[in-house]
Amino acid sequence: MAGPDPYLADPQDLAVLLKLPADDVRLLAALRAATRRFRGQVRHPVSKVTQDQVFLDGTGRPVLRLPAAPVLAVHSVLVDGVELEGVKVRRQAGLLLHPSGCWPEWSEAAVTYDHGKDPVPEDVAEAVVDQARTIYRTDPAIQQVTTGTESVSFAATAAVGITEQWRAAVEAHRLNRGDDA
Repeated sequence: MAGPDPYLADPQDLAVLLKLPADDVRLLAALRAATRRFRGQVRHPVSKVTQDQVFLDGTGRPVLRLPAAPVLAVHSVLVDGVELEGVKVRRQAGLLLHPSGCWPEWSEAAVTYDHGKDPVPEDVAEAVVDQARTIYRTDPAIQQVTTGTESVSFAATAAVGITEQWRAAVEAHRLNRGDDA
């Protein structure tokens, strides 16, 4: 499997905002952290992944939901080790329709497929850069600084907040919205 890119945004975009070289170790760590947060909240890698193999339990229903979308290509579908031909795909929703009616309930479907977006959508990249900039500038280990008679405190929670831009990008790209309970 060719996994997703380590970053959902170009390090150079963050480097310009922070006035640092794009290979700065802390900059890249902040971008990686923001990328992981975004992927965790939307529940899929977002960027293109090739030859991903997932194992799904049969549902006894006509449709199986893949864990990531959009689906770019389905290379193979094996049901209990036997190749299944004629599977239909709803690419944007990440759904597979069984050609003869339903996925056997006590079966395992092994699906090898490509999914994701290439390039990463601009709203995602922008939200990730914004979050990475906040992560870079916040040092949660520092809680109070005293210089002479002045004292300044930093709240460790400052790095956890999100912007409206972040919320909107997560909502637009999140999968499986019905299981938020």
